[in-house]
Amino acid sequence: MPEQEATEKILNVLRENGYESDSDAQNRVLHMLESTNKENSLHTLEYVMNWFEEQRKNCKMEIQEVNITDLDTWQTNPETMNISHVSGEFFSVRGMKVTQTDKREVPGWEQPLFFQKEWGIIGVLRKKINGVYHYLLNAKAEPGNIDKLQMSPTLQATHSNLKQAHKGKKPLFSEYFEEEGRSTIVYSKDQTEDGGRFFLKANRNMLVEVPENEQIEVPEDFIWVTMYQIKQMLKHETLVTPHVRSIISVL
Repeated sequence: MPEQEATEKILNVLRENGYESDSDAQNRVLHMLESTNKENSLHTLEYVMNWFEEQRKNCKMEIQEVNITDLDTWQTNPETMNISHVSGEFFSVRGMKVTQTDKREVPGWEQPLFFQKEWGIIGVLRKKINGVYHYLLNAKAEPGNIDKLQMSPTLQATHSNLKQAHKGKKPLFSEYFEEEGRSTIVYSKDQTEDGGRFFLKANRNMLVEVPENEQIEVPEDFIWVTMYQIKQMLKHETLVTPHVRSIISVL
């Protein structure tokens, strides 16, 4: 393959200049070269960008700021004033007092933090298409997103979502991350969330792979993209979520 020949040339340059050229470096270089070959991509980058803009334009989600007391399924504890879901699932908002912070800007402060007793799964599904790795991303709407939609992982769900505590549908493609034997785990590590907003919060970041010949039905708000295309999208503002950036950073 031309990519393999080019990979070896790049590795030789790395060796000559004292850089690592182990199997990990080889895989990274080969992955980069394969994904930059436009002939191997399922879609062009232009198609992906146009597709995403159409998804944003057609998003019907509306967000309206209301009083906390007007939220039907959320309650405020009269003693602690913590805010939580009536099911006891999902997350709560708790007050925290911070002291002895001599290495910070002030010696102490108080603030609310999001507390979640359970962790979630942030996962990306990949498979080879035309011999090149493609990653399944979701143009997902979240109420706090700028412009509503952002390119998000295949799966982004807490265990409350996975066990359908909201009485709604189970997240799509969750079986590839939950069920043993449905996919090959490429990467699976617990990664912490922002400690300035979340209290002791972490998620299981996962990258899983299915065989090239496996047929997967892809809804209209999901799309297969190459690593090169993801990195090009990162050059655009408010387009790719931090979760996607975190997972692809290991490749």
